[in-house]
Amino acid sequence: MLSQFTPDGSPNRSLAEFGFPSSVYPIGRLDADSEGLLLLSDEPQWNARLLAPGRHVTKTYWALVERSPSVEVLAQLESGIPLEGKLTLPASARILDPQPNVPPRDPPVRVRKSVSDFWIELQIHEGRNRQIRRMTAAVGHPTIRLLRVAIADFSLGDLKTGTWKEIFPDERLGLLVG
Repeated sequence: MLSQFTPDGSPNRSLAEFGFPSSVYPIGRLDADSEGLLLLSDEPQWNARLLAPGRHVTKTYWALVERSPSVEVLAQLESGIPLEGKLTLPASARILDPQPNVPPRDPPVRVRKSVSDFWIELQIHEGRNRQIRRMTAAVGHPTIRLLRVAIADFSLGDLKTGTWKEIFPDERLGLLVG
């Protein structure tokens, strides 16, 4: 699924399939090979509240990476990784224990029988292009699958792939005030 309403010529489906009103647009985006929470709105202030660089809103991701990262590697991810000559902001990184039971992806991710994989959680406060994938690759643990599970106080919860729910005013009040 593309995080846009217009097709891009790829086989990926677009948000237009859901029939949202024309005033609705995605807040942020997910790469075509990433999954998870995508917020949609018809209120322009959401972009500023959630995406402005100075706001440092927390975004939580689960990344399936090759091999189990050591404590030292997790500390590297937390202290910042140089990307394009600039250090990423401090983050939070941990191995998910227990490992989550995530439904299979369609299309499936690549599998290397000789290399084990582990789910880690990363919480970042910026949103550079392909940041999680680039960070994990930089420390020698390439991301195989990436799932955004939360943006600020909004979490994916038990929402199934390809489904959506409306967020009511009382659920978003704190973000609009802050």
